[in-house]
Amino acid sequence: MKRGLPFIVVGANASAVLVGGALLSQTMQPPRLDVSSEKRISARGVVKSVHIRGNTNAPVTLEEFGDFECPSCKNLATFLDQVTKEYHPSVRVIFRNFPLAMHQHSHDAALAAEAAGLQGRFWEMHDMLFRDQPVWSSSDYPSMLFDSYAETLGLDMHQFRNDLKSDKVRERLDSDQDRAKSLGVKVAPTLFIDKHQMGTNEATPEELHRLIDEAIKTKTSTSEKK
Repeated sequence: MKRGLPFIVVGANASAVLVGGALLSQTMQPPRLDVSSEKRISARGVVKSVHIRGNTNAPVTLEEFGDFECPSCKNLATFLDQVTKEYHPSVRVIFRNFPLAMHQHSHDAALAAEAAGLQGRFWEMHDMLFRDQPVWSSSDYPSMLFDSYAETLGLDMHQFRNDLKSDKVRERLDSDQDRAKSLGVKVAPTLFIDKHQMGTNEATPEELHRLIDEAIKTKTSTSEKK
């Protein structure tokens, strides 16, 4: 397996460059989870909102809780895309929306990603939102930019605009929030490697590789014993 994968910050925001090779610069927020929505959703069945990049049946799962307006989330997402290619078919990435209250456009960006997902283009919108983060996050009219991204992706614009305001999209975000609450997530980005929450001292490309290697070894060993 390849080593020495460089962590390169992609994009025009030079301030997003991480010092000392660190992957995560986590941002705290007060929990913004609605317990009543959790009960409401569970009463009618859990709403699925699972977006998987890589081999859907991979033995090792990297579960990311991210905010589209968070520079560190952008850096981590770029890196995880490289990881899924490097470790294919052993690793998959699951993205969960965790928009922070401190970022005024992050919730709307998450809605745009989920609306695109209803037309099968979640990851394309995910990549576009992170790539153009410096543009829409500083705009007074981000919704116009989200529309332009949807048009670029060839989405049905009537459906996209309706889905942005739909219960189905809102419930997808609620589902991710419920998942975050169940795991005690309070910062963005937060990353789990299977059940292990990546700590601050592990937030480097080298440590991430080591943790993934250990997870793959554990899963392989367990599978061989069966």
